[in-house]
Amino acid sequence: MQKKDQSMHWQELQQQLKYALENSRFYQDVFKKQALYLEAMSSYKDFRKIPVTTKEQLQQQNCDFIAVPQEEIIDHVTTSGTLGKPVSFYLNEHDLNRLAMNEAASFKLAGITKLDKVLITTTLDRRFMAGMAYFLGLRKLGAGAIRTGGGLPALQWESVFRFKPTYIIAVPSFLLKLIQYAQENGIDYQNCSIQAAICIGEPLRTSDFKLNSLGKKISSLWDIKLFSTYASTEMATAFTECEHHQGNHVQEDLIYTEILDQDGNHVAEGEVGELVVTPLKVKTMPLIRFATGDMLTYTDQTCACGRNGRRLGSVIGRRQQKIKLKGVSLYPQHIIEILNEFNGLQNFIIEVSLDQIGGDTLQILIPESFSELDVLKKHLKAGLNVTPEIISKDSKELQQLKFPAGSRKPKIFYDLR
Repeated sequence: MQKKDQSMHWQELQQQLKYALENSRFYQDVFKKQALYLEAMSSYKDFRKIPVTTKEQLQQQNCDFIAVPQEEIIDHVTTSGTLGKPVSFYLNEHDLNRLAMNEAASFKLAGITKLDKVLITTTLDRRFMAGMAYFLGLRKLGAGAIRTGGGLPALQWESVFRFKPTYIIAVPSFLLKLIQYAQENGIDYQNCSIQAAICIGEPLRTSDFKLNSLGKKISSLWDIKLFSTYASTEMATAFTECEHHQGNHVQEDLIYTEILDQDGNHVAEGEVGELVVTPLKVKTMPLIRFATGDMLTYTDQTCACGRNGRRLGSVIGRRQQKIKLKGVSLYPQHIIEILNEFNGLQNFIIEVSLDQIGGDTLQILIPESFSELDVLKKHLKAGLNVTPEIISKDSKELQQLKFPAGSRKPKIFYDLR
């Protein structure tokens, strides 16, 4: 995406704001309570006077956000509920077309054309927006879609050799499962048709755009290209890498982004802040300055691909998930990265809770069969500057914690505070 002309971008932002004020009861109430007026919004500085919209508000006042008649709603979805109860979200025909346009543009960034076939290993059911978005995007692009859904490694490999897809859409940790299954069952995965993977749901790179330990592990086992992507139901927009893998490109014709510190000020390039978004061209549930809770960095420098719009770094954690342990600030992704670097530890769960005086305590749950406990403690101390408590658990119990009933994706971090 080339960087948009600022005046044009501001006009689109104003149009979205005007639409929300005319049709959303929630934003009508916000402007009334804050004594704000649309005609006084003449710059980005004025726009930033609007208070951010929180996930809690979206959850508690869900129906007040709906800006179209009920009979226009076609698709009923829910968020994954990472930080609490899933939130209902709705789309009409216009929004589904926008979703298709968004994903088609994202796939183009990763090099997908109408000549490609793509294996979609994420569910299209269970009120999941992403699976629908991937299918609609591929359909708009004219590429082939193979809808296998999640799990079932045997079906995935049978589909690979039957239909010969060139791309796969998958959670990175599931790619490792596919590799393991192929190795255990004599499947020649290195010489299959897949050339690249669109990786979703888990960070693949560090904040400086290098492969993290999970990405390195996949690359060492399977010689395919890995593309990072980041999205959420509320944003209805995906941020995807190009072939140079230097951050996830922002589709500036579809979304306005701010990266803010705890005081609501925009952070400098390279600094960590919370992503706040205003999706553009959304009709059913418009969101203005929606605080995602995701902490990340950004750059506005021109990419090697020639695009000069904003790019986002990988999410390092959720704002609410920040851990303060013995004076050291940590995010779950820091801990996950250090644990993934440790060879021999295949499964783990991270738990944070409060001690008797209200401070954070951190526990790492590992399989009872794991024998290198002292080495792991030294590894954690070196990587985190603190040593969390390590607790041995039954492998089946660990697996149940990692894949709880009804969850759409693995759950590695439990915040019990």
